[in-house]
Amino acid sequence: MAAYTWTTTSPDETMQFAERLGEQLESGDVCTLEGDLGAGKTTFTKGLGKGLGVKRTINSPTFTIIKEYQGRVPFYHMDVYRLEDSEEDLGFDEYFEGEGVCVVEWAHFIESFLPEERLAIHIAYESDVERTITLETNSEHFDAICKELTS
Repeated sequence: MAAYTWTTTSPDETMQFAERLGEQLESGDVCTLEGDLGAGKTTFTKGLGKGLGVKRTINSPTFTIIKEYQGRVPFYHMDVYRLEDSEEDLGFDEYFEGEGVCVVEWAHFIESFLPEERLAIHIAYESDVERTITLETNSEHFDAICKELTS
């Protein structure tokens, strides 16, 4: 597994970085997104959606668990925070094995349902504006994407 780290110094910069990542993602890609409350997970997801060509406003699916958007490929935004200590399967396989791109916030709560091949994204709150973004890869596909982002 390889890890790549970037630092952003504003919400706009975080969104722009995520947009560049979204432009590289393909059908079937699954990204997990972890970070403390207020770290910028929703800001990051908005950038991913923009990079995937989503035109609608993206907001947190806290009460619905999964929101679906249409871009150049379907985009599935999941917030599974409310599933802590739950063994309920909400049909995640249909999303993870489907034609879209999935981003899963608080993914550690559904670890047993996640596909092995995925891009793990960690956002760390450093200051009011600064964030450290770490991408951990476990496949050549995601490793190539991260190398593209560094060039």
